Amino acid sequence: MELLRKWLGHPEDIYNLLRFKMGGYRAVMPRMDTDSLGCGLRTCYRYLNQTSRSFAAVIQALDGELRHAVCIFYLVLRALDTVEDDMSIPLDVKVPMLHEFHSHLYQPDWKYTESKEKDRQVLEDFPTISMEFRKLSKVYQDVISDICHKMGVGMAEFLEKKVDSQQEWDKYCHYVAGLVGIGLSRLFSASELEDSIVGQDTDLANSMGLFLQKTNIIRDYLEDQMEGREFWPREVWSRYAKKLSDLAKPENIDVAVQCLNELITNALHHVPDVLTYLSRLKNQSVFNFCAIPQVMAIATLAACYNNQQVFRGMVKIRKGQAVTLMMDATNIQAVKAIMYQYVEEIYQKIPSTDPSCHKTQQAIAAIRAASLPGGPMASRHHYSPIYLSCAMLLAALSWQYLSTLSKATEEYVQAGDN
Repeated sequence: MELLRKWLGHPEDIYNLLRFKMGGYRAVMPRMDTDSLGCGLRTCYRYLNQTSRSFAAVIQALDGELRHAVCIFYLVLRALDTVEDDMSIPLDVKVPMLHEFHSHLYQPDWKYTESKEKDRQVLEDFPTISMEFRKLSKVYQDVISDICHKMGVGMAEFLEKKVDSQQEWDKYCHYVAGLVGIGLSRLFSASELEDSIVGQDTDLANSMGLFLQKTNIIRDYLEDQMEGREFWPREVWSRYAKKLSDLAKPENIDVAVQCLNELITNALHHVPDVLTYLSRLKNQSVFNFCAIPQVMAIATLAACYNNQQVFRGMVKIRKGQAVTLMMDATNIQAVKAIMYQYVEEIYQKIPSTDPSCHKTQQAIAAIRAASLPGGPMASRHHYSPIYLSCAMLLAALSWQYLSTLSKATEEYVQAGDN
């Protein structure tokens, strides 16, 4: 009955889950014809679907040759990330591997067969990935190789180094996510689907990646603690606890939430850059690809803000909510409306006693200013009282059936993909 109560409170979720399941998702993620692909590319797209729940569908919805370039870019970085994550590789082996990984793109036979990670197939069959990489136009190869090199160097730097200052937090997030945003932007421009300014403005592209990565780091506090990982900056959490793990103790919940709110405020400062970046995009498939993760991120931050559950378990947005965001975020005015809606939700939850309350209010004021120009904010769907009544009746009659049906959308609703 808990599921029924949630749907009664959000009847638009039912409508959008049904619309999504009955083919609405094809508007943002049209089906890709894999029969026309060569064997190597088909294998690469199979690996893409095996290793990414969040990005596989939107990558395959990209237009033209950009789709293949982004698929290969993703798999190359997934292979690099698998090396970084593999704790069975000694540091004296791992550091040179990370530094030199980009060179393996031009070595047809290079592969690594000793990984213990779940995504090890991208290392074991790296020759297929590198072969398809070498088939790409040189302009795409140059971007992918350059970003892979820079990311490998950055990953190696933070292998034995914890994130201390907020500047180092930005630097770490740049290496693992900002560079992805920069690389993708350069690919968008190289494809000529987007103007050259998109690839040239690295500050905005970096902010796109930092906003997503910081959201993931904030949300995943407890999971990272259980895995022995620490990504929250010491400069912030040390003002609230002696050890980062202390924030999970029940007696520290009040200061833990204050620390959480400060980090969310930090992340919110990237939103105006995100909106400026998205406003420059012209191609619909590229816009969808970029906008969907960003609106998922702002919804996730709104769910996490001032929420003790971050220190007790995983905070997730509703499946129906995620589907609604995916289907709504198809133009800049709709995205501005979504951002505005969720920062207002945060604003309403700001405790007057929170040490960061004024900074949070200032960050939200900047987002309001970035959201309001350019037209009305009425892009979101509004539902009539008759529709709401029908939706509630539908929920009462079919909630159990839909709970099974909605599992099919789960691969699309992760806020981010590491």
